[in-house]
Amino acid sequence: MSTPSFLPEDYLDLSQTAHGALFDGVERVWDVLPKIGPWLRDNLRPGFEGKKIGAPHIGEEVYIGPGTVVEPGAVILGPAWIGANCHIRTGAYIRQNVIVGDGVVLGNSCEFKNSLLFNGCQVPHFTYVGDSVLGYKVHLAAGSILSNLKLAADEISVRTEGGPVRTGLRKFGAIIGDRAEIGCQVVVNPGAVIGRDSLIYPGTVWTGFLPERSIVKHRVEHEIVPRRV
Repeated sequence: MSTPSFLPEDYLDLSQTAHGALFDGVERVWDVLPKIGPWLRDNLRPGFEGKKIGAPHIGEEVYIGPGTVVEPGAVILGPAWIGANCHIRTGAYIRQNVIVGDGVVLGNSCEFKNSLLFNGCQVPHFTYVGDSVLGYKVHLAAGSILSNLKLAADEISVRTEGGPVRTGLRKFGAIIGDRAEIGCQVVVNPGAVIGRDSLIYPGTVWTGFLPERSIVKHRVEHEIVPRRV
């Protein structure tokens, strides 16, 4: 069986981010992850053009675009570049090296680190996004986790039908293609590459490559017995 293509354009509409130049010369989509920090170092111009509600914590190395609302209790450490018309809700924790497009929701009790989110992403509740790329209009439902580090803390490979593909990375969560949907309480193990328009059922533990327009179904059989009281 052949190894799938991992070119960025096979997963992501690069016109749906203001930072498409990050992918110049990138042949394997996950190779963009080590470029996020240097890109921010060279291009970030801190500023605030949005609206604060109350007193969120916003670090010095942060740009926030017009129309973006930052609620009280949000923490943005930076470096971070956040686009226009976003909603950063109470309890959002945005750590170092995060790039966010326009019209994105970063929700309550959601943590972000070294990640790129394209326009229109929705990450509204209780989610971890580490060392990952979320394509255009990706939705992560409540409690979904993009795990970015193996228990052994060694190099991460992408599992495919053609065999594992080494990434050269020790920290790598997921590449999630445009318009993919990740259900509630899904755990995505390190080194996942999920194709466009795919859907993963709630409660699933997923590892490796998922082709575009696929559905991962997770069914649990329930046994119902009489209760003795």
